[in-house]
Amino acid sequence: MKKIGIAITDPEDWTARALISAARGKGFSPSVLDLRKAEVRINSGNSGPGTLPAALFKAGEILLSDLDALIIRDVGAGAYEGVSFRFDILRELEAEGVPVINSPEAIQSAANKYHASYLLARAGLPVPDTVAVQNTEAALKVISRFGDAVIKPVFGYKGKDIARVKEWEIQFSDRKTGPLPVEETIQKLLEEKGMLYIQEFIENPGRDIRAFVVGGTAIGAIYRKAAAGSWVNNLSQGGSSDRCILTDKQKEIAEKASLAIGTAFAGIDIIEGLEGPNKNTNSKVKDQSSEKEQNPRILEVNGTPSGKGIFDAWGINPADYIVEYLENFL
Repeated sequence: MKKIGIAITDPEDWTARALISAARGKGFSPSVLDLRKAEVRINSGNSGPGTLPAALFKAGEILLSDLDALIIRDVGAGAYEGVSFRFDILRELEAEGVPVINSPEAIQSAANKYHASYLLARAGLPVPDTVAVQNTEAALKVISRFGDAVIKPVFGYKGKDIARVKEWEIQFSDRKTGPLPVEETIQKLLEEKGMLYIQEFIENPGRDIRAFVVGGTAIGAIYRKAAAGSWVNNLSQGGSSDRCILTDKQKEIAEKASLAIGTAFAGIDIIEGLEGPNKNTNSKVKDQSSEKEQNPRILEVNGTPSGKGIFDAWGINPADYIVEYLENFL
């Protein structure tokens, strides 16, 4: 019986539990582990054929190099050196011959919104107009050109700390403070972050699309609709979900986005966009068949996505597809 490691941080997480159940259902022996508890012993001078391995990788009582494969649900947040150490472990396990999905490279590429935008654009895929800057003057010029802009943390998640700049006022997605002055806030953000990742705000019908891709195939999608009075569609920010049937174009760019980032499975966030005389952020789109094909852009790629939204909407369990993909891979 093959031993499949499943890296989690929250034992009650829906996706973590779904992956464990799916692995058992396929006859695997799942070993649940937390990479935040991992430790490594390096055997300097004692490695080589017939000797000790170069390093011993453990997470609790689990010897990681004995696993037949490792599925990453969550690496865990924290201080830079700790997170970097966990990714080093994943890269080293790959070098030891343990398949890791998603690969550490793919997870890092997806998590870095700036680099992901570059990879998507290089692959010829549509993304919002994006500018990365490192000083206040440059940032203000970009904001002026866009007119309506979004500033995102490069390594943000769950829609946190996203700022919209409109009519020379800044409003954060998850803060209850009122609009803030632009120049002063920009300066403060640059002091904190050292650079700013700025995108044009894409007019939309009050929703975006989360497409779930496994093994290069889109298995389903949901609409994520912003809560009343909000412009952020993340479910973690009070948004709601509904069934979405992807158009051929949306399906194509979702699948190509996963390929461009290098993910075995991913959540691809797509904004439909509204252009021309029908542009209206307050429009109520009743069904996709009544829409004209818009100009979709890829907002981001999630390399450790939750499967709960698509399961609740469609009954589609991405964990089953992920474990089946791994079974075929092994």
